[in-house]
Amino acid sequence: MNKALAIFAFLIFFAFLAILCLEVPSPDLVLVVLLTVGLAAKDFFFSGGR
Repeated sequence: MNKALAIFAFLIFFAFLAILCLEVPSPDLVLVVLLTVGLAAKDFFFSGGR
């Protein structure tokens, strides 16, 4: 259940940032969003065992 909720939260977070990038297509913003999603994904995959 915790894993499913974490996946759901990550998808909602990603959707919010994707909408932000689509509405404000600044190259700097896209880089920051990609970095943010990458760090969140890293944290999700490497801390899932705890």
